[in-house]
Amino acid sequence: MLTSQEIRKSFIDFFIGKNHTFVPSSSVVPLDDPTLMFTNAGMNQFKDLFLGARKADYTRAANSQKCIRVSGKHNDLEEVGRDTYHHTFFEMLGNWSFGDYFKKEAIKWAWELLTQVYQLDKAVLWATVFGGDAGDNLPADEEAEQLWKTRTDINPDHVLRCGKKDNFWEMGDVGPCGPCSEIHIDLGPDRCDKQGAPGHTCRVNGDCARFIELWNLVFMQYNRDETAKLHKLPACHVDTGAGLERIVSVLQKKKSNYDTDLFMPIIHAVEKLSGKQYTSHLGNDTDNAFRVIADHIRTLTFSITDGALPSNDGRGYILRRILRRAARFGLLLDLNQPFLYKLVPTVVGVMGDSFPEIKQRAEHVATVIEAEETSFARTLSRGMEIFAADAAEVLQAGSSVLPGDKAFRLYDTYGFPLDLTQLLAQEKGLTVDVPVFDQLMAKQRELARSARKNVVYVGDALADQLPQTHDIDKYHTTHLTAKILGWVQDDQYLSSGSIPSDTTIGLVLDKTCAYAESGGQVGDQGAITSGDAVFNFDDTRHVGRATVHFGTLQKGNLSVNDQVIITIDPAREATRKNHTATHLLQWALREVLGDHVHQEGSLVCADYLRFDFTHPKALTRDEIHQIEQKVLEQIYLDMPVTFKVMPIDDARQLGAMALFSEKYGDHVRVLAIGAESPDRLEKAFSREFCGGTHVNNTGQIASFKIVREESIATGVRRITAMTGRALNDYYSERSAGIDELSALLKAAPDQIVTRVTALIDENKKLKKQLKQGSAGDLKSAVDALLDSAATIGDSAIVIGKFDNADPEAVRQQMDRIKKIKPSSATVLAIIGEENKVSLLAAVTDDLIKKGVKAGDIVKQIAPIVGGGGGGRPQMAQAGGKDASKTDQALQSALSFIQSILP
Repeated sequence: MLTSQEIRKSFIDFFIGKNHTFVPSSSVVPLDDPTLMFTNAGMNQFKDLFLGARKADYTRAANSQKCIRVSGKHNDLEEVGRDTYHHTFFEMLGNWSFGDYFKKEAIKWAWELLTQVYQLDKAVLWATVFGGDAGDNLPADEEAEQLWKTRTDINPDHVLRCGKKDNFWEMGDVGPCGPCSEIHIDLGPDRCDKQGAPGHTCRVNGDCARFIELWNLVFMQYNRDETAKLHKLPACHVDTGAGLERIVSVLQKKKSNYDTDLFMPIIHAVEKLSGKQYTSHLGNDTDNAFRVIADHIRTLTFSITDGALPSNDGRGYILRRILRRAARFGLLLDLNQPFLYKLVPTVVGVMGDSFPEIKQRAEHVATVIEAEETSFARTLSRGMEIFAADAAEVLQAGSSVLPGDKAFRLYDTYGFPLDLTQLLAQEKGLTVDVPVFDQLMAKQRELARSARKNVVYVGDALADQLPQTHDIDKYHTTHLTAKILGWVQDDQYLSSGSIPSDTTIGLVLDKTCAYAESGGQVGDQGAITSGDAVFNFDDTRHVGRATVHFGTLQKGNLSVNDQVIITIDPAREATRKNHTATHLLQWALREVLGDHVHQEGSLVCADYLRFDFTHPKALTRDEIHQIEQKVLEQIYLDMPVTFKVMPIDDARQLGAMALFSEKYGDHVRVLAIGAESPDRLEKAFSREFCGGTHVNNTGQIASFKIVREESIATGVRRITAMTGRALNDYYSERSAGIDELSALLKAAPDQIVTRVTALIDENKKLKKQLKQGSAGDLKSAVDALLDSAATIGDSAIVIGKFDNADPEAVRQQMDRIKKIKPSSATVLAIIGEENKVSLLAAVTDDLIKKGVKAGDIVKQIAPIVGGGGGGRPQMAQAGGKDASKTDQALQSALSFIQSILP
């Protein structure tokens, strides 16, 4: 039986044998494409080739692309675990032709691979072709249909025509598209999961599990514009996609993708952690949990490796939801402590040989996941309290149905999957109003869709219209004569007429020496002049093959075809210093902290440099000092800075570092520090892929200082540093501040630390004295409340309020009340500034058993003071904005408690 690694490799080797170039998978985080949340198809990294906006050294390519489908049109999240084949992360095996071969070769080779290499039974394979569409005025794809019947030995009766829904491929609302031919396999009558269903018939593109799609051959012929009109592409292309997980399950003769060697090692690891056994059954809550966890940990490992991080918006929010969903399913397996991070080594063991980046960043990934799991545990506790309160409310009202809006709140706010809420509800004899939940889910999805850009390829469509700009030594040249070709304004490219003034446009020249924003370095600024006309640009960017200078015509007149002079702002020199210093910083970080440090992003401009990197904790002052000294040492040694353009494989063999999320071509520019010449790059101590501008020798940087070190996400730190003139200005400002502080303290600059330390110690002593005094006053006030407390049987009801009291001191007094009155319910209010009020409640265990709960008390009375809150049965708190109603709230608390106690 072939392993998944062998199947993946044999696919790629087959097409390499057909003169295809192996192109490594791009990142699952498409940082260069803001229209995509995640890479969701194999063609994403090639779309500019399909549109003609970029050319490569190859016209045929093959690879296995990492994909994630969890948002927008392609969203499989809610199906994961319920069936045998849906995944959030998957690999898409693919072969591409960029204006080279077309339908004949694609169909012939697909059949050859499946039937001769993989040796699938021809009798169980089916093919579908596009049957035409009147709405788009497109005929049936008779060419593909005849090729199947003449170029392969498939059973002619197994070639079917299907509609646009199944056999016309489109990435988004606009962009490259075309008819497709799908290859399906008949797994046999016993695989039908609709047996006995009235009117059911097993068929290709049906609704049962007997027939599944193996491979989709897309014949890209058209480009759909913003008006939905189809235009023929300049050349015809082939884009195929075969899900590795499905291919593996078929070739390994498994009934489920999850039963293959891609998932079972992970499932076995979960079995070991949980002590429970996976039985591979559908509809079983325990087995569903195994599948969800095995799927989601793959998504988390690859996405975090490629630079995504859990957060509260965008793709980070989706990752957080996936992680919390997996953690919640873990509870079904009695995994009550963080456990997902422990599965990362298993994922690496399964897939690390094919995707070495997850090996290199495994420690970082595990650190991020563990921190997120720990954080979620706190949110989870709150969610369980909300569910318990909601369930109690439903039962008290005499109902047996948990409202759908309450289930949706648990899902949306606290990460509870619906099936878990249903399970919890079942334990209390309740059902969930699923139709209302589904309506709210549909509404949320619609809002999410409307919030996202519907047009996926607007930028690329514009790029296709722009002419190519010839770059003329953007690393050293600062003046150049060029010709105006046109300008970009409001998503349009205009190539004739006069340049508008007093409005921001993007000017396009036939050649330029300006550096366009790339690799973290900002685009050049400068001026484009002709006679008395001046166009000032403050940003330079690549749009397709063009370099666009964004700015405003300040004076005079300019027109298309005018000869102009472009002059680069001297700020470029400061940017060059900061960029080289960034490379020195990354080298120093790895020297001091370790090889686990990887770049997560950077910003290089004239005023400062910013570098984001993986590290699990804050840097100490000593570590920062060591890093600074290592950078400064290389600056003082005046080390040579050189570069060489070379094939990307040679660069990797040389050990040059690359940014995981960056997309590189066949040849890369390697920037080296410490090598005497481009032919001696192996002598350099720093070697990185980089297309940015740099100094010639490190001595030109002159100075370096880390001015800030901070956390920007779990496991990711950020350093901001300065060099050159900006650093001198920084030192001047600091010096002026020290002089002012010295005058205020009446101390010499070298005595400031001693003087401030003494003041801090004195302040601490005074605060302690004040706190001791107020604590004594508070104790006396509480004693008075105890003396006047209401009683119900042997229980005391302590109610009272204080002005501007320390909340922690009040909590300590509430603990003291419990000791003095072992059977008691206490509700205290703290009146603060700006008419705000805090409410605190505490209840002893004996009264909790009788139905008095602190969380219920504050939930009852908080709205009276215009607030809300909650907590545990033993202790709860709330805040309010209307302190004038504090007495009313406290009286309500007393009445509420009295109504419960007999």
